[in-house]
Amino acid sequence: MAKDWRLEINRILFMLLAGGLLGFLFGNVPLFLFLALLVYVVFSVLQLRKLDRWLGEIKEGAQAPPPESYGFWGQLFDAVYRLHRDGIKAREDVQHILARAQKSVAALDFGIILIDRKNALEWWNTKAEALLGIRFPVDRGQNAYNLIRDPRFTSYFSRQDYTEPLIVNAPVNNNIILEFNITRFGENEKLMIVRDVTQVQKLEMMRKDFVGNVSHELRTPITVISGYLETLLENNQILEPRWKKALEQMHQQSLRMENILRDLLILSRLETRAISLDQKPVNVSGLLKEIKGDTLNIFEDKDHSISVECDDNLMLTGDRGELYSAISNLSINAAKYTPAGGRIVLRGRRTATGVEVCVEDNGIGIAAHHIPRLTERFYRVDVSRSSSTGGTGLGLAIVKHILARHGATLHIESEPGSGSRFCCRFSNRSLSDAA
Repeated sequence: MAKDWRLEINRILFMLLAGGLLGFLFGNVPLFLFLALLVYVVFSVLQLRKLDRWLGEIKEGAQAPPPESYGFWGQLFDAVYRLHRDGIKAREDVQHILARAQKSVAALDFGIILIDRKNALEWWNTKAEALLGIRFPVDRGQNAYNLIRDPRFTSYFSRQDYTEPLIVNAPVNNNIILEFNITRFGENEKLMIVRDVTQVQKLEMMRKDFVGNVSHELRTPITVISGYLETLLENNQILEPRWKKALEQMHQQSLRMENILRDLLILSRLETRAISLDQKPVNVSGLLKEIKGDTLNIFEDKDHSISVECDDNLMLTGDRGELYSAISNLSINAAKYTPAGGRIVLRGRRTATGVEVCVEDNGIGIAAHHIPRLTERFYRVDVSRSSSTGGTGLGLAIVKHILARHGATLHIESEPGSGSRFCCRFSNRSLSDAA
């Protein structure tokens, strides 16, 4: 291209030189220089007109070759044509890749929906059509809130936290259970993934029923065995020393089994009960003070220092019995796993997003790799330690379920040797009007 520029400049200089010579011969140099420049300008305008006409044809979709020309203009036309041809090929490649991607996404066994920043449906695959009853392109541009007319879906879609999925019945068939997961990308655009989890939910319900039924059926025989063992131990004067030790171990294990069955039944009730909590205003400060007193009574021999830091007017709306069970569970765990003379703080406070109720201790702490699994059933950080302290491994699972029923979450911070911090975080919806 640089070579063509030089040729074009040489052409202009040659025309000016020729015009100057003619002007010198005819005695009017300025006029002939002007005429030489005018000829070049007219030529250039004609080439620009050719270029404009050709670009117009291309814009309308024609595959016309570049106009015939020479020198700089010919080279320019060829360069534009090559760029246009390369652009067409690039677009075809992109369209081919997009077509393959869409075919791949369409073949997935779960629904995918793209939602723009105005919450309008932009694109979805065939599985989403089958699960939600939407049609392309008829429903394109519809508001995402219209996907499922269910208050739970509306609330889930409106909130900013999508860490937990939503499970609701499908709009096309009430017997189908759907799981929604939402991920943000771009400028507040959303990618919604919809899965049919009907079979998984049925299996989960069967598991819950099995655990509940087995726990209920085992409760009576275990209670009877424990009662007989307790009676025998009360009359230990008739027992030989070797039998006394064996009976004591049997009684200890039967009591532990009773505690496990009790916690399993509590979990079963929490999981299967309909959303019908005894919702009333609860004074958080009063609740924490009650939990403090009960914890001190249980662990009187450990001489812990337990304090309450909470505004006396802080109120929550919830089931007081369940909230007591959850927070006292955390308080008892703190007292149980904190060496004698430890410090425990029960703290309640308002936050920007709602209310936070925390139990902090300066106990032995928990290694980071254990924290994500602490709320799993029967998960133990140290099996021998949990057995010796009488733990069932179900306490934090119960706490998690109670908080979930109140729309709250459990956050855990801990470091070995520095203590632990268990926080129950309630949203602004849980705030009582009396607060």
